[in-house]
Amino acid sequence: MKLLKKSLMILLSLILVVSLAACTPKQEEVANEPAAEENTEAVSEDLEDKLVIYSTHGEDMLEVVAAGFTEKTGVEVEFINLKGELADRVRAEKDSPQADIMYGGASSLYITMSEEGIFESINPSWSSSLNPDFKDAENRWFGVMQTPVAIFYNSDVIAEADAPTSWADLADAKYKDKIVSRDYVSSSQRAVIVGLLDYYSKNASFEEGVEYLKMLDSNTKNYYGSGSLHFQAVGKNEAPISYGVLSSITDNINNNAMPLKIVDAKEGSIVITDAIAAIKNAPHPNAAKAFVEYAGSEEVQVKLANEFDRMPTLDSAIPQGPEWMQTPLKSMKIDWKNVAENELDWLNKWDTEIRDSAKDIQ
Repeated sequence: MKLLKKSLMILLSLILVVSLAACTPKQEEVANEPAAEENTEAVSEDLEDKLVIYSTHGEDMLEVVAAGFTEKTGVEVEFINLKGELADRVRAEKDSPQADIMYGGASSLYITMSEEGIFESINPSWSSSLNPDFKDAENRWFGVMQTPVAIFYNSDVIAEADAPTSWADLADAKYKDKIVSRDYVSSSQRAVIVGLLDYYSKNASFEEGVEYLKMLDSNTKNYYGSGSLHFQAVGKNEAPISYGVLSSITDNINNNAMPLKIVDAKEGSIVITDAIAAIKNAPHPNAAKAFVEYAGSEEVQVKLANEFDRMPTLDSAIPQGPEWMQTPLKSMKIDWKNVAENELDWLNKWDTEIRDSAKDIQ
């Protein structure tokens, strides 16, 4: 009888243990399900609900980028277009930033402002795929678009054998009054001036660079304040040779049926890197990092390439862009840090000592 009672007690104990085990969730399930939930909430909580961007880009493009970012993150974006006042505004607010992101402008400007301690060092996932020319060594700014400036000519007027093949050729006296370009205010014209001065400084001398620009100015018939007037002048043979932003050249070839031919210059085309940076001590730092991650991604670079003709800096994005991006041009080797250090003095020299302002046409 005692043996029977003992057996019953052991059996009941076993049933109880099995029942408890069945009622307890597997350790793996307990670890996985709530943890995933917590991680999602943590990411969401890290992002502030607002982001402020100071930019030089057009509103159409900014609206597309902002809408995509808001859709992905829920963060509302306020963008303020500051064309010629971008750097001054960000500098003025250095001690109490009102914006989170500076978006647009040439890399030489970002180099200077980085040294002033204005930008935060961050590490977006795609930055390791960028050519070193398109980013800061300390991760304070990143190139998200590139803008090649190339020589072109009216092929109905000039035979290929007679056309310039290099930037040096533009100083040849045979091209006297056969060149037009944008005026001093244009970012592409400014990039050409400082880029060529840096190139000559490294490969010849600064003085030879100044002499080259004097000859280029002498050969230039007019400087145009309007991009459309500039291209019309070449298309209508007011002067058959010029240089300009590659996307604008191809646009006039494809959409305006202009007989323009692009020159892959021996020295290379001058490539302006259009950059982005997160502002140090910004009011919404986490959203700022997330926006840089989004704006420079392959997805966004491809979108802007196809919708706005903005050439990507990521090699993986270029093949997914429009046809005109698939024919690469050589790039002129320019030390943009040297440009940043000398840009104001060089541009002042061009404006006050070299160019003939009587040639300006607004």
